[in-house]
Amino acid sequence: MSLLDRLNQDMKQAMKNKDKETLSVIRMVKASIQNELINLGKATLSEDEELTILSREVKQRKDSLHEFKSAGREDLVNKVENELTIVQAYMPEQLTKEELLVIVQQAIQEVNATSKKDMGKVMSAVMPKVKGKADGSQINELVLQQLN
Repeated sequence: MSLLDRLNQDMKQAMKNKDKETLSVIRMVKASIQNELINLGKATLSEDEELTILSREVKQRKDSLHEFKSAGREDLVNKVENELTIVQAYMPEQLTKEELLVIVQQAIQEVNATSKKDMGKVMSAVMPKVKGKADGSQINELVLQQLN
């Protein structure tokens, strides 16, 4: 089942349950997908493209969450945390730190990285393998630890 089909089903269920918050988040994600379809001029998106959109939505909410926390806006923090939970439900299962570490170490060996100068090579080898399954900042942190 495609992401759009799943979103449509969940949207109907949210309407039946009168769950306005879930409905709002699903509509935002659907709008992002529709905009991407229009921009690419396609009828459907690949799984990778759907993952990219979901990752973007998660990242936007995490950034907002960080900003609201630093501004002391607890009312908005709670709202964004709930949105983040809803969006993450559509993401594939996230890799554990141990699984990520194995992938990072393999990438370092593949590109023969020896120092921080090789960080870009390592990141470009790792990111396609973990697309949508791990946070970029977490991967960045692991790569830095391994290259030190």
